[in-house]
Amino acid sequence: MTTTTSASRRRWRGLVAGLAGALALTSGVVLTAPSASAETSGHAVQRQQQQQRHGHHRMGYLALGDSVPFGYRPTAVTPPEQYLDADDFTGYPEYLARWRGLRLANASCPGETTASFLDATAQSNGCENSLGSPAGYRTAYPLHVAYAGSQMHYAVRYLRAHPRTRLVTLMIGANDLFLCQKTTADQCTGTDFAAMTADVEANVGRILWRLRHRAHYHHRLAVVTYYSLDYADPVQTGAISALNAAIVRAGRAHGAVVADGFGAMRRAAASTGGDACAAGLVIPLKVGCDVHPTAAGQRVLAAAVGRIAPRHRSRACHSRAEASVSEATWSTTTRSRAASDSAAS
Repeated sequence: MTTTTSASRRRWRGLVAGLAGALALTSGVVLTAPSASAETSGHAVQRQQQQQRHGHHRMGYLALGDSVPFGYRPTAVTPPEQYLDADDFTGYPEYLARWRGLRLANASCPGETTASFLDATAQSNGCENSLGSPAGYRTAYPLHVAYAGSQMHYAVRYLRAHPRTRLVTLMIGANDLFLCQKTTADQCTGTDFAAMTADVEANVGRILWRLRHRAHYHHRLAVVTYYSLDYADPVQTGAISALNAAIVRAGRAHGAVVADGFGAMRRAAASTGGDACAAGLVIPLKVGCDVHPTAAGQRVLAAAVGRIAPRHRSRACHSRAEASVSEATWSTTTRSRAASDSAAS
């Protein structure tokens, strides 16, 4: 990272501390309903079976990653009972699947790190486990699809069993940054930051290699880049850019294309000076905003993925739906969408 003013560094540390708290599932959230996973995992299985019956001939889409593609919303704006049904959470994969008529399997897990993606016993930031606790989101609550073991293991098995899958997206790495901030003396602003991005690049490379060589998947594979909460803040935006650069390097080394979530959200926030909160792209709280996208922000990310996704000839109408959320039209609709998304959340 480049040298910055002390004020900028304090903003970065404060931001990352907030991000870590927002994306890591607290023990109170996880432990409030210890039997929820057992009670609702059957719903996830039934949903998968219905999708297989009704979508057998549709082109498949496998979404992988963390809380952003999952569609996670924080407890401050989400009734507790909604965590018991993953259908109450909508991420960019769901929007894209609707627009394109894709058969979707969204295996994303809130708090997943690149290490825990590969190995479910590794440290996560609230998916399989939490820092200092064996409890995580999966301990109590269902994901969009039901599976045991790591997300990596599920992805390989799924792709082998679903040869019509034509799109796989991966958005992973932000929780590595948040764990680094919480476990290093310099709060991941010095040499530890470089070590963290190197680990992310190596692990993303391992994930993509296994998708190519163990799952034998040779169709469209994409990495999705992260967004900044304030593009006018050079410290925050520089750190996210460095993280994205590591992810992109790993992606290109394994034949993956880049879905530019960073650029899409920046253009969508241009009318507010790069402030994603003021633009209604991330979830508003009583004070400030959470790090997770609103429905409007998820649609912007979905449109970014749509630009690199393969098209089905019979889905021209869905392409028009994607065009309706392009950044070109965002500036004239951002405030009304932000208001409706806040109410929906």
